[in-house]
Amino acid sequence: MDFQRQIVRLLLCLLLVVSTLAMKDAATGIPFDSTSRGLSIFGVGVRRKGPIKVYSVGMYGSENVQEELSAISKSESKGKKAIAALRKGASENPTAFVIKMNFKVGAEKMASAIADSITPRHSSASEVSELKDLIFKGVSEKGAAVKGTVIEFDCSDGVEVTVDGKERGKVSSPGLAKAMCDVYLDDKSVSPKLRESILENCCAE
Repeated sequence: MDFQRQIVRLLLCLLLVVSTLAMKDAATGIPFDSTSRGLSIFGVGVRRKGPIKVYSVGMYGSENVQEELSAISKSESKGKKAIAALRKGASENPTAFVIKMNFKVGAEKMASAIADSITPRHSSASEVSELKDLIFKGVSEKGAAVKGTVIEFDCSDGVEVTVDGKERGKVSSPGLAKAMCDVYLDDKSVSPKLRESILENCCAE
């Protein structure tokens, strides 16, 4: 029995190691580090606008959410149980989304696109506007979100914006943070491939 327990522990450790290796978005070839700000990568996906692959996005989350997902089958209830656990875990624990641009987008258009995605998911227009301003100011300093630009949204008790490693500010609002998570994780996700990747990497068969 002790030997069997050791094998089980070893397999669980291997699963955690595999799930936290660096990942690459298959659609764009853009790579993502295995960790960001102490959080592990959960999955990656592409944001498309018609035929254009605008950017790749990676989600980073906490170990306890990863462990919870590992006990849920990705096919149970057609993935609904896993997605529900993912959304709940993301909103209640440190979570971050890292965007890596694959196509040039103007500062105003980029900021508006993110804000427009959050608006139907959040009731405070002033908080959405404040976040939009942070994104616009961060991106406009370089003229546009050119290919290679990295925009990070740290969704811990609010949304903190970082552009190319430079912190641009934070909107302190748990509700806004949840809305940002839902942009990528709810049933109307702007990147269905990200959700698929997370379930594939973090959930049981």
